[in-house]
Amino acid sequence: MSKLVERANLAGKRAIVVGGGEGVGRAVSLALAHEGVDLAICDWQGAPLADTCAAVRGLGRQVVSMEVDVRERAALFAFYDLVDREWGSAQILVNLPGGVRRAPFMETTIEQHENEIRLNYGYVIDSVQRAVPLIRRGGTGGSIVNFTTIEAGRGAAGFAVYGGAKAAVYNFSRCLAVELAAERIRVNVIAPDSTPSQTSRNAIDSSVWTDMAALPEPVRQAGTRMTIPMATRPLEPDLADAVVFLASDLSAYITGISLPVDAGTYAASGFVNWPFGEGYMPGPRAATLRKLFGDGGPGGA
Repeated sequence: MSKLVERANLAGKRAIVVGGGEGVGRAVSLALAHEGVDLAICDWQGAPLADTCAAVRGLGRQVVSMEVDVRERAALFAFYDLVDREWGSAQILVNLPGGVRRAPFMETTIEQHENEIRLNYGYVIDSVQRAVPLIRRGGTGGSIVNFTTIEAGRGAAGFAVYGGAKAAVYNFSRCLAVELAAERIRVNVIAPDSTPSQTSRNAIDSSVWTDMAALPEPVRQAGTRMTIPMATRPLEPDLADAVVFLASDLSAYITGISLPVDAGTYAASGFVNWPFGEGYMPGPRAATLRKLFGDGGPGGA
């Protein structure tokens, strides 16, 4: 065993991964299993959940699972009842589910608002409240990792309710970090930009992705370099690695933080790497505007 693995001290622990069956959640589940963690996983789609559970068992770890839509409180509580019966204690909780469909706020409905708040924040409250007693029973403290987004800290037009709900996840987590610190139960959040998942693709009309796919690869790469400082988006394993770090003893004195895993997008905060050699600026210079639009504005020649 390497010294790093020893210091991480994850082997033999138990983790509850809500939304751990597919996409980023699957990567998180497998990354924890690789470190010797047993898992209780729920997800809303049965087939990907079963496949992930089989992969976890293939790594020699125990797994408890249930198909759950986190928007249904009774279903989420039934999952926690199962974990309580099977394990009685745990050390790690990861809350992953979320989702949104981009739309102007005034074109959305009350029903959409309620759904987005529940899916992106409400279930997190329920999940944490059910998990903390299990972590307390473990007697050694633990780690709670909630997923938010960098949209929680910037004005994301078209994502108003979603952005508000994700901001609530962060401040909820900070408040709990203070409340639970004396028990050595740490609470942190991971804040990606868009993730390489179907959930992120669903946030924007499919025509946008079709139009982007039709562009030559060098053009797509140029657009990425403009908005992402590291010029490439983090992949699912990169997000999973961040969870492993926050779940482990390598972060034993880190609590109440938001960790942006976004290749520098949030750090840029509006600074764009403009083309034609201008570099990072909050807005384009005159020469770039002329090259983009001519002298007639966006509709000009």
